[in-house]
Amino acid sequence: MSHSIGSHADELLSAARTATGDELRSLTYFTEDDVEQLYLRSDLSQTADLVGFAENERNGFHAQALYTGSQLGHYQFTVRVFENGYLTRVIDGGHGIWVTTDSMEIDRFEELASALAAILRSFDPS
Repeated sequence: MSHSIGSHADELLSAARTATGDELRSLTYFTEDDVEQLYLRSDLSQTADLVGFAENERNGFHAQALYTGSQLGHYQFTVRVFENGYLTRVIDGGHGIWVTTDSMEIDRFEELASALAAILRSFDPS
């Protein structure tokens, strides 16, 4: 990975665990060029297509710009709902995180996104 997140990986994982607890399934960091899975719960298969997921989540870089100036306010995070859980994507500038979780209460997604966004803002991935 050309943009190493170094010690921030532990900080991101800690924030995700605090917000989601045992519901945390996976945590993945991405930029326009790279993707790095930081955590995968041991009971899950390692067959996820990270490159495919990353391509889809990178659309958020473009969407972030599209929403600028809208009456909805500043873009904060995206939650995708699936049969077996959720995917939450948080983007700040040129880097982002997606987190997969089991089902959980909706207010915990806001806590998760807020904590991860604060960490992303705190470091320069270059």
